[in-house]
Amino acid sequence: MKAVLVLEDGAIFRGGSFGATGEKYGEVVFNTSMTGYQEIITDPSYKGQIVAMTYPLIGNYGINAEDSESRKPFLEGFVVKEYSKIASNWRSKQSLGDYLKENNILGIEGIDTRALTLHIRRAGAMKAVLSTIDLNEKSLVKKAGRSAGLVGVDLVKEVTIDKNYVWRSHSAVHKLRFTVVVLDCGVKYNILRELSERKCRVIVLPAQATAEEILSLKPDGLLLSNGPGDPAAVGYVVETTRKLIGKLPIFGICLGHQMLGLALGGKTYKLKFGHHGANHPVKDLKTGKVSITAQNHGFCVDIGSLNKKEIEITHVNLNDQTLEGIRHKKLPIFSVQFHPEASPGPHDARYLLDNFIGSMER
Repeated sequence: MKAVLVLEDGAIFRGGSFGATGEKYGEVVFNTSMTGYQEIITDPSYKGQIVAMTYPLIGNYGINAEDSESRKPFLEGFVVKEYSKIASNWRSKQSLGDYLKENNILGIEGIDTRALTLHIRRAGAMKAVLSTIDLNEKSLVKKAGRSAGLVGVDLVKEVTIDKNYVWRSHSAVHKLRFTVVVLDCGVKYNILRELSERKCRVIVLPAQATAEEILSLKPDGLLLSNGPGDPAAVGYVVETTRKLIGKLPIFGICLGHQMLGLALGGKTYKLKFGHHGANHPVKDLKTGKVSITAQNHGFCVDIGSLNKKEIEITHVNLNDQTLEGIRHKKLPIFSVQFHPEASPGPHDARYLLDNFIGSMER
């Protein structure tokens, strides 16, 4: 079946459909990871986006039961150069195409993903429509332009959970040392796994949880999770975070970092085409060490908007010098823009999870 991807500026990319059929809208972004497509597809931070993989062959090892990063895929569409219809791996339980179809995710293959990536790098990430039912170019350009986009839209409410739960512990044989509340703004399961491995009892709460509800659980620390969209549109989480400053250790990851930045008085802005992939170099300003990091974000905290008397800049991106980490100078509060749990991606930054545990020991 034919499929077409149309960007709001009129760029047209025609290909073949795999996965579900229909029509979906989202911001087109590119991901530079060479493996880990299952983890990427199931990352809730991609809600509202159509993801194009720069690696040319996708689907060759299928989908398994263990590597999902959330309860289901939330992205709007998936774009590849070549979809492998044959899945060859001993862990594979189904093909990528069947998985997308089962979860009503549109896929398109056979397009020039290199040309698409270069176009986004020049023009910036933009709104788009992916369709198998309407193949009229003029009609689709108008539809893309009228779609909502990401700025000012609260997408966290689309991915967060409905009620509290305790994450299943993988370290049940060990005595649990700390209780950590994770505010689920689209949390990746590997964050919960890594906390559990560090002997934490992990309680996951909906993003709408109040400061009073969080404190009633008597946690030793709070983790603000990753998630999709514009941090400025999630004012209720920012306000909750602001009320908890000074009352317990706080660690923010990705969207959690951005919301913490807002709660500390900073501002955020939209990046031209964002950072999406597993190969972003980030420098730790204290040690001088450079880590290769996994990232997925389209917004950033403005370095100049932070109060330098209270907030220390800890990490910067070496590709574009954008802010990648902050720390409160007096309180046990810090955050990073990248993903220290690294799934998929390198493990260079896992020390930050250890630092979070250390902040609860004091």
